Amino acid sequence: MLVPAAVVLLLIGMVIGSAGESDGGKKTAAAPAPTVTITAPAPAASEAEPAPTVTVTRTATAKAEAKTADDSDTAPSGKAVFKVWGSAPSGVEITYGSDGTNLQGKGLPMEKTLTVDADAFYYQVTAQLMGGGNVQCSVTIDGKTKKGRAQGGYNICSAQLNSDFSGGFS
Repeated sequence: MLVPAAVVLLLIGMVIGSAGESDGGKKTAAAPAPTVTITAPAPAASEAEPAPTVTVTRTATAKAEAKTADDSDTAPSGKAVFKVWGSAPSGVEITYGSDGTNLQGKGLPMEKTLTVDADAFYYQVTAQLMGGGNVQCSVTIDGKTKKGRAQGGYNICSAQLNSDFSGGFS
């Protein structure tokens, strides 16, 4: 007759436990009783239930980009286009023109167009913040654009295109 392994382990544990009980009449703390653990074999793969599937779906909605006043870097031939855009809660002072003109702009966004004078040395735009904000500015002539940016305090956004030796601006 074969004795199951669990019974053998139980008997061995009892023998070991009783051997430690002989203390010669001295009082000692009781030794912990042995623990016998019987583990059932794992179920076959075909018997096991499949683990639940967790699916996390995250939907992100793309924000439409707001069209800014500077989405296009084009100017009609022979024209200079000046643009200022952004946020200036305390106000902004805008000046634009060539070396021979000094014009005042107003409000955001601002876009102004001037006819290009062949004798001008430069065309520029400046926008000074009056205590805070974030503005950008640009000047465009014949597909060439210069841009600037100012943020916070009384900072100044400035952009300038200079005449070059070929009769154009860069």
